[in-house]
Formats: sequence, C-alpha cells, structure tokens
Amino acid sequence: MNTPKKAAIGFIFITLLIDVMGWGLIIPVMADLIAQLKRIPVNQASTYGALLLSVFAITQFLFAPVIGNLSDRFGRRPVLLLSLLGFGIDYVILALAPAYGWLFLGRVIAGITGASFTTATAYIADVSTDETSRAKNFGMIGAAFGLGFVLGPALGALLATWGIRAPFYAAAVLCLVNCLYGYFFMPESLDKAHRRPFEWKRANPFGSLKFLTRHPEIGGLAFSFFLIYLGAQAVQGNWNFFTIYRFHWTEGMVGISLAVVGVLIGAVQAGLTRVVNPRLGNEKSIYLGLLLYTLGLVLFAFATQSWMMFAFLIPYCLGGICGPSLQSVISGHVPANQQGELQGALTSLMSLTTVIGPLIMNSTFSYFTSNKAPFYFPGIHFLIGAVCMLLSVVITNRVLNREKKERPELLEVIEGGGDAGGTPMH
Repeated sequence: MNTPKKAAIGFIFITLLIDVMGWGLIIPVMADLIAQLKRIPVNQASTYGALLLSVFAITQFLFAPVIGNLSDRFGRRPVLLLSLLGFGIDYVILALAPAYGWLFLGRVIAGITGASFTTATAYIADVSTDETSRAKNFGMIGAAFGLGFVLGPALGALLATWGIRAPFYAAAVLCLVNCLYGYFFMPESLDKAHRRPFEWKRANPFGSLKFLTRHPEIGGLAFSFFLIYLGAQAVQGNWNFFTIYRFHWTEGMVGISLAVVGVLIGAVQAGLTRVVNPRLGNEKSIYLGLLLYTLGLVLFAFATQSWMMFAFLIPYCLGGICGPSLQSVISGHVPANQQGELQGALTSLMSLTTVIGPLIMNSTFSYFTSNKAPFYFPGIHFLIGAVCMLLSVVITNRVLNREKKERPELLEVIEGGGDAGGTPMH
C-alpha cells in the first residue's frame, strides 16, 4: 500500500475513533446537563435523555442509507467531511445550549450527518487492494471502537472537573480539527468512472427489514436477537442517570465506570470469545451468555452500594459470548450471496431497539422513582431487561430444538463453534 493510501486509512481510523470518543466524552455529563437545563431532578431527566437517544437513532436510521447513496454519487470525501462538520456543529450547539430544545436540535443534526460509519467502511473497501489488506483494514474498525469507548469516557471524566460543558467543547474541537485535516490531506477514494446516479428507491431505510419477511425460517432467531439488544438498553440508555441518582456518582465516576466497561468488552471480544465459543459450541455459548446477561441485570437491579455496580459488570459483560454464536447460527440459515442483506437487516433491528429501548427503560426508571409509583424501585428497568434476556433464552431454545429435529443439515451450524464478535453494550 503506497503512502497516500496509508494516510487515508489512518484518517479513517481517526475519524471512527473520534466518532466513538465524541459520544463517550459527553455521556458522563449529559445527565446533569439535562437536569440543569430542565431544572428537574436527575431521575426525571432520564426521560428527556431517552428522547435525545431516540431522536438520534431515528434520524440516523432514516438517513444512513441516504448518506451511503450520496457517497456513491458524489464520492466518499465530501460526505465524510460534511459528516465531521455536522458532528462538530452538534457538539458546539450542545456546549452552548441555553435550553433543552437546543440539545434536541443538536442530536437531530448529528443523526442526519452521523452516518460516517457506512461511508468510512466504503472508503476502506475502495482503497484496499486485495482480500488480505481489506481484512486488515476492516480490523481497524473494531480497534477504533474499542479504543474510543475506553478513551472517550475516561477523558470525559477528566474534563468534567473543569465544568459540565468542557467535554462538549473538547468533542467539537476533535471533530472540527479532523475535518480540517481531512480537507487538506484526504484524497478521494471513488473515481468518477465508478460513481452512479442517486436513487431514492435504493435509499429506503426499511428495505433491509424486508429481507426478514422473505426468510421466515430465521424469524424466531431474529426476534431473539432483537430482545437481546432491547434488554441491553436498560444499561446503555440509563447507566448515567441511574448511578448518579442511586449512588450520587459524580461525572468523573460515571466516566471511569464506562471506561471499565470498554476494557471488559474489549477483553471479551478480543480474547474470551475466541477461546470459549469454539469449545462450548454455538448453542451452549448462546445459553450461557444470555444467562450471564440476565444475572448481571438482576444484580444491577438490587445493588445497594457503588462497588457492586463495578463487580456486577463482570457477569454482564461476560454475557457478550452469546452474540457471535447467535449471529453465526442465524448466518447459517442464509446463502453466502445474501449475507450482506442479512447483516443489514440485523443492523436495522439493532437501530430499532435504540429507538424504543431508552423510552421504555428510562421512562420506567423515572416513574418508579417518583411519588406516583405504587412502590419505590429505582432498578426496575434492569429487571425488564432481564426478562427480555430470559425470553430470548426460551425462544432460542424452542427454535433450535425444533430445527435439530426438522432440519438435521443445520446441526453442525447450531452446535458448532462461533466466530468472535460483539456485545450489546457498545
């Protein structure tokens, strides 16, 4: 790979790293900022936090295929630069926001322009010369996500000591400096001969979900997949609000805890799944992982001291061994030439859980910490997440037991070892 291509890959790595770091930077202070702007307690602010997560997920779900198709029409470079500029503007708006409505506006802008992941992966495919370099370059995506999820919250915790708005300014500076660097040094990867006209039909965000209707044989497993990511929203969407309210954590403590999550997820992804999953096989890895998720969520619900939240992160994050095995089993139902469509459909399901999950979990947490609730239970949303995980166990078990009897050709896929993959708490 020549020097310009190496520089381009380096830029894409930094872009994805900043993408993940930017959100990690602001998570520790977002709960207190919303509470401050709305002049309400942090437990009530969680509902408004859920709205911000949902509107970002909705706009990103709707605009991701549009942005991807625009990059096929006009090239990767302008789309990536506009994406970085949009994120930078979003963080400036959040930093200066005098009212909650400004936070909402900022998240809408970020959702529209924040489809950098799709375009970045297309850029990598463009500049990779062969299968070996392509695999190596795509591997950097996982590295960027892992590193960003550790560095972002840790840096956010440090910057929060300088003020509640400091992490937003830092995120804005990172995005805008990278945009400026890309403007001067990033080459275009898609030459004009390979561009195509923009078509609204191909930019339909619901198109990937139609794939599931054409393959009813994976419907039960896809629903199980959906429930796992829905249950995980009990942690992802409400961690900062719950810990600040329940244990009076500072922004710094929230950031440290999320950095610990990043380290644990990295250890599971990079090491544990490669050892455990091949030895246990797909089916046992799925059941063990889901039970560990369930155990972690139940323990979170009844935690009474701060140290318990750190200790209970261990079984919860270990549950990540189920993800790659479940995806492996689902993939085994689909021909090789349809794997891309399948992954697109599963990604769409994940996006939908980010839309509805925070609204369910955060609203429940807010209600059961209010005077209107029939009883006081701050951790009830974790139990809802645990129920989702248990339902996933039941559904997966019924589907796999039926298929082992009716479709013996899938026996090797069901009981075989899985590939390394991810965990719902990204």
